[in-house]
Amino acid sequence: MIHKFSMDGVNIVLDIYSGAVHVVDDIVYDLVDDYQKYSKDELIQRYKEKYDVSQIEEAIEEIEALENEGLLYTEDMYVDYLGQFQARNPIVKALCLHIAHDCNLKCKYCFAGEGEYRGQRSLMSAEVGKKAIDFLIQASGNRRNLEIDFFGGEPLMNFEVVKEIVDYARSIEGKHNKNFRFTITTNGVLLDDDIQAYINEHMHNVVLSIDGRKEVHDRMRYTINHKGSYDLVVPKFKKIADSRNQTNYYVRGTFTRENLDFAKDVLHLADIGFKQVSVEPVVAPKEMSYALREEDLPMLYEQYEELAKELVKRKKEGQGFNFFHFMIDLSQGPCVAKRLAGCGSGSEYLAVTPEGDLYPCHQFVGLEEFKMGTVFDGIQNQPMQKQFQACNVYAKDECKNCWAKFYCSGGCAANAYQFHGDIHKPYKIGCELEKKRVECALYVKAKLAE
Repeated sequence: MIHKFSMDGVNIVLDIYSGAVHVVDDIVYDLVDDYQKYSKDELIQRYKEKYDVSQIEEAIEEIEALENEGLLYTEDMYVDYLGQFQARNPIVKALCLHIAHDCNLKCKYCFAGEGEYRGQRSLMSAEVGKKAIDFLIQASGNRRNLEIDFFGGEPLMNFEVVKEIVDYARSIEGKHNKNFRFTITTNGVLLDDDIQAYINEHMHNVVLSIDGRKEVHDRMRYTINHKGSYDLVVPKFKKIADSRNQTNYYVRGTFTRENLDFAKDVLHLADIGFKQVSVEPVVAPKEMSYALREEDLPMLYEQYEELAKELVKRKKEGQGFNFFHFMIDLSQGPCVAKRLAGCGSGSEYLAVTPEGDLYPCHQFVGLEEFKMGTVFDGIQNQPMQKQFQACNVYAKDECKNCWAKFYCSGGCAANAYQFHGDIHKPYKIGCELEKKRVECALYVKAKLAE
């Protein structure tokens, strides 16, 4: 299986199963679809009106060489691994700790309902947090490197407990031959110098929530008094990004139907000094005024292309930044399991509520039918864990023949459930945007390699 596309005069052919990416001239770009269907003489007859015979012959030789090298038209080697993948005994590698089901902002698009997650406002106790660490140590088997994400609501509303959990994990990790990496997500309202210093010392990564331009951010991310938070958080975010040498952080935003020109928000964040930027599409019920619609896709495609071209320009001028969705490693890339199943939600990655309940991920929290157990008693709903473990690109009809399946790994299970009531039926708008992002990412790689 191959996928080809042309952007800004660059012709790219992607071999799906080998992952090889080829930048080709116009004649190879034309012939690559027909090469396996016709003989050499037939190809010459089909294209001699457009190209010289010598050009056609040279292109055929180039395609044949790539095929012989295993870089074009390769067979699916992943399907042979599928049985082994599905039969593996799952281990939990990461937890998302809902340290606070409470928030000091009222973001318009918040899937967590102002931090309450379909329940009551509550804060995680140190006892529950420590039990979560114990659970992860036990459930992770022989795996050494483990991830803990402090999430909310707003985690800084319960920061003393964050510190207690970190201290506890560090005090026992050596005994169990574990190494914890911590991440925290914050809206920045409570961020101060002391908290910043602690985050820089103890958190491997930090996610800073900001949507872009002031008018965009303030329209969506405001206080209980409907006062925008942009002016409050931007100076703090700039300070913490610089204090981390512009690495190991992301400013993370959300674009909606109210700012379909989101490339301007990405570039605004870069212009005010951020080097690590992620601005992602909102996922919201179609009845919400800010929800993305299929009719918006052409404009969004244009925005991604515009952003890709500008990113290349800035990088070549020495003013580059990283845009999360355009970062693709073509030399190694993710492991086979990640290519097949993505984030591992419900199997390798779980969310923990303030009360200690376990859910497949933060977006399932509060849906009682998805409760998997507790940090006190472990995973009790093994069939659900197996169901999520078996959720992969070959278990989804829409993914089996999709060229982008090993980049998105079948998409988000929570989004699929939200829109279709089935974790195996991908969210269409998300799929289409992911395919465009992958094309743009490959274009960026090709242009920077010139």
